[in-house]
Amino acid sequence: MPESILELIDICKSYPGVQALSHVNLAVASGEVVGLIGENGAGKSTLMRILGGVTAPSSGVIRLRGERKDNLTVSEAIRSGIAFVHQELNLFDNLDVAANVFFGREPRSFGLLQLIDTAAIRSRTQPLLDRLGADFKPDTKVSDLSLAQRQLVEIAKALSLGAEIVIMDEPTSSLTLTETNRLLEVVAELKAGGVSVIFITHRLHEIEQCADRVVALRDGAVVGMLQKADIDHDRMIRLMIGRDLKALYSFPKDAPGEEILLLKGIRTTTYPDRPVNFSLRRGEIVGLAGLVGSGRTELARTVFGIDRPIDGTIEAAGHPLTIKSPRDAIAHGIYLIPEDRKRAGLILEDDITNNISLPNLEHFAIAYLVDHGREETTAKQQTKRLNIRTPSVSSVTATLSGGNQQKVVLAKWLAMSPNVMLFDEPTRGIDVGAKSEIYSLIRALSDAGVAVLMISSDMEEVIGVSDRILVMHEGQISGELSRDQFSEHNVMQLAVGKAMNSDQPC
Repeated sequence: MPESILELIDICKSYPGVQALSHVNLAVASGEVVGLIGENGAGKSTLMRILGGVTAPSSGVIRLRGERKDNLTVSEAIRSGIAFVHQELNLFDNLDVAANVFFGREPRSFGLLQLIDTAAIRSRTQPLLDRLGADFKPDTKVSDLSLAQRQLVEIAKALSLGAEIVIMDEPTSSLTLTETNRLLEVVAELKAGGVSVIFITHRLHEIEQCADRVVALRDGAVVGMLQKADIDHDRMIRLMIGRDLKALYSFPKDAPGEEILLLKGIRTTTYPDRPVNFSLRRGEIVGLAGLVGSGRTELARTVFGIDRPIDGTIEAAGHPLTIKSPRDAIAHGIYLIPEDRKRAGLILEDDITNNISLPNLEHFAIAYLVDHGREETTAKQQTKRLNIRTPSVSSVTATLSGGNQQKVVLAKWLAMSPNVMLFDEPTRGIDVGAKSEIYSLIRALSDAGVAVLMISSDMEEVIGVSDRILVMHEGQISGELSRDQFSEHNVMQLAVGKAMNSDQPC
């Protein structure tokens, strides 16, 4: 292995009552991509905050190019060539690319006014964009860029600092498959240029594609390491959660029951000329797969009453349902776990109790006044039922991990006895341990007779969780797969609009 550019030696970090990191050792070589994996709460963020100078370790040593650093400041970390590309982008939409890359470090023109030298900024930015293979110019407004292009701007910003170590924290969580592949190509190009990358993600297949080595954290300690030849999905999961992949998924206890929901000729505003027809049965998990933009989310929004269909009917037990709003859907026991839980599923600034009771305030009201005691009792029951990890039901929801926030969204509906649950990307941004719990909850709902429609872009998730798979292409159901036909190849064939051959292997 080449000489290490970075060494973290025996790093410990403790807070009152919590040992966040325990004797962590991590080395990174020049031009090496290290995949850092672990569940939420494993210590990844704390370790990276120490490396970025945001937090000082309680004990331990940091070595950069062999030079000892008992701890770093933020400015010293930047001067030492350490740069972060965060999941939450830190860009100004109203400025152009070059202005964002050099924000706060702009070269100034000579003269009394010391104006920002725009031409110099753009000329310095262009080589950085060329290095990344960017298809936009330094004078392009950030507001005109896609998410993937904005990620490239963040990386260009890191490179403009002369970064030799780039830490990428969940950089692909909001990217399409094509955009993700481009970002992974950029990681390879950075590596070829001698830049070291610490790549943090819950999408383990990305680690398989780009990492030279994997380091796993669990409960604040390093629990294992995998070299390139040994990196595979099952081994990574075993390191992270201490059990095998097969424990993530389970099969139904019984055969599906009667049809509970039927969509006949539903046409959405996104695809007005593409009617959708399918049914859901009690005790069945139906996976809805398809590429981004295929119309899956729009269909879920229509069933839940957020959007009005152009045409078609939704029926239950042979009778048409009138769903003009989410209130109508809720009245029929149809509930949605939205794709963006933070914006559409929760009031983050409010506490757990109020989030759980909000859709059903009438249930907690006596003479139009909300009984806070009943609210709290229900919240405690749901918190225990779903194993929501929180000190109290009065905790602010924003302080919870992604997995526990998702459980709060689920808790508010489970308190209301659902008939149909619509899950849109139920485990996006959630670590593998929390995924396992979400999958178990979905299966428990199905076993209790609830009909489940699960929209997911995670191929392994769709195949592992579903009892039946529907695939959408450009607004229509392009095919249906039974369990004996499940394979990534078959799903992708239908997702791109190709029919499956009858003799095609499954």
